[in-house]
Amino acid sequence: MLWQAVTAARDLGRLQHIAAILIRHGFGDMVRRLGLADALEKAGRALHWHEAEDLAHLEVPARVRRALEEMGPTFIKLGQVLATRVDLFDATWIAEFSRLQDNAPTVPWADIHAQLSADLGVAPEEVFSAIDPQPLAAASVAQVHRARLEDGSEVIVKVRRPGIRPTIEADLRWLMRLAELAENDLPEVRTFRPRDVVRQLTQSLRRELDFASECRSAERIAENFADFADDEAPAPKVMRSGIQPDGAGETAEAAGTAQHDNGAQAAPPVVIPRVYWAWTGERVCVQEFIDGIPGRDLAAVDRAGLDRKILARRGAHAVLKMIVEDGFFHADPHPGNVFYLPGNRIAFIDFGMVGRLTDERRDQLISLLLGLVQRDARRVSDVLLDWTGNSALDEEALLLEIDTFVDQYHGVPLKQLRLDQMLGEIAAMLRQHRLTLPADLALLIKAFITLEGMGRELDPDFDMAGEAMPMLEKAMRKRYSPRAIGKRGWQSVREMLALLANLPQDLSRLLRAARRGRLEVHIDVTHLKRLGNQLDRAISRLVVGIVVAALIVGSSIVMTVSGGPSLFGLPFFGLLGFGSATVGGLWLLLSIRKSGRADLE
Repeated sequence: MLWQAVTAARDLGRLQHIAAILIRHGFGDMVRRLGLADALEKAGRALHWHEAEDLAHLEVPARVRRALEEMGPTFIKLGQVLATRVDLFDATWIAEFSRLQDNAPTVPWADIHAQLSADLGVAPEEVFSAIDPQPLAAASVAQVHRARLEDGSEVIVKVRRPGIRPTIEADLRWLMRLAELAENDLPEVRTFRPRDVVRQLTQSLRRELDFASECRSAERIAENFADFADDEAPAPKVMRSGIQPDGAGETAEAAGTAQHDNGAQAAPPVVIPRVYWAWTGERVCVQEFIDGIPGRDLAAVDRAGLDRKILARRGAHAVLKMIVEDGFFHADPHPGNVFYLPGNRIAFIDFGMVGRLTDERRDQLISLLLGLVQRDARRVSDVLLDWTGNSALDEEALLLEIDTFVDQYHGVPLKQLRLDQMLGEIAAMLRQHRLTLPADLALLIKAFITLEGMGRELDPDFDMAGEAMPMLEKAMRKRYSPRAIGKRGWQSVREMLALLANLPQDLSRLLRAARRGRLEVHIDVTHLKRLGNQLDRAISRLVVGIVVAALIVGSSIVMTVSGGPSLFGLPFFGLLGFGSATVGGLWLLLSIRKSGRADLE
């Protein structure tokens, strides 16, 4: 399979580059075990093993991070995805992945100008009264420039880096192939579910490459916040218009103002940048410029006279609303994606990574968080078992561990509970039992951990559990309200009626298939393909062994027959048979030895 992949010449150079970086950072053994070295040598590509750097002083997580940084945007994004998988990696790995910086050299203005002209349909100077050729920020996927519209509105213009999609698509193809090889051939890597991680990365990157999709996510979250009023400073409704059906020429309205009954205007507590759809598409988006204090600059927060406690509570309320009430949330609420505005308001930017929760997932999440806060071990374990779906798990052992874990918080005041620490310990238990979470839930837990960390940076006395408890209880009451129960009951009745209505037709089809002898039963046996490969190798060795035995017997008979060509005074065909039998026997011994080593590993 790998050799077939190598024949794709368009990706061959990229594979060599990746292999060379792995070697340089001390992962040459992995390159050999994956078969990359042999494949590249067959393709006439040489790897320079002598280029390995002396990185003995660095731990493995640090070397992996450095290799990912050097391999480019796709692998930086891979590291950022891995930083969300607290169910797969411990705190040391998560800390290293979180250090990955998505910075990149700037693209020349001439290249950006050409692509902007193609996307806008006219030169940028005809759309903007001013645009700064110097980028405001440059990342691996996009470059951001500040500009001004004809009406004086300050905006940012986010442009996808020219030619980035083919590179990313090539990387994704190789990553999936490497993940398949690693999962089959490297037992120590199999625990990390590389194929699942690559699938998660692929979905995330393809969404991030489509700026129109990112802006639709921003609009959806803005609409969810239209009625949001924080108890610190109650805010009236925000008048916003949705996306127009044709997606062009219309914009979201009144992003920063709302109308009081007395006619005065007040700013909403949470701000989402306004999207200018007339000039937004797959490769470019134009959004309102947020002139605020970056989330990392806490000294500037103090100089501006903002209240850190209010900011911490307001940020927690906003993210909890997105998760618990809306089921659609900003999946990366780190300080770089948050700005603080006058009036203790908060602005969220960059919606390239968002999370989605079904109603069932939200109910499970509420049960888990309530179980943690209320010290209910059975509720916590039930939710985790539903999430992981591992039937081979020792449930009693897991329940005992969770019970011991929850019991240590017995009597601890609610304000002293650290949800991030508790979720981290839960993730450690999952790793110990070799359980993995679905990608959306791993993303959610990471968002919670990031949120509480931000809150405590703003306010050391920040009480995440106390802030979450009223909202969780409210959501639980809503879940079991008479109206909600009646709605779910009616839905179940409709599904049952539909099933009964289709039952005669389904039975008729089943009986017709049985009469015609076309009734099929599909059984999905875990690891059946691996077992088939092992049987195939065993049969191949058996056949080679039989052929070797036949050559030895046949050659012995030929040696007793006089006449015919000879070599060194012995029958030539007899010697040829013995030589072939020797080669076949050596191959058989080496194959068995290699297989034995693989089984030991």
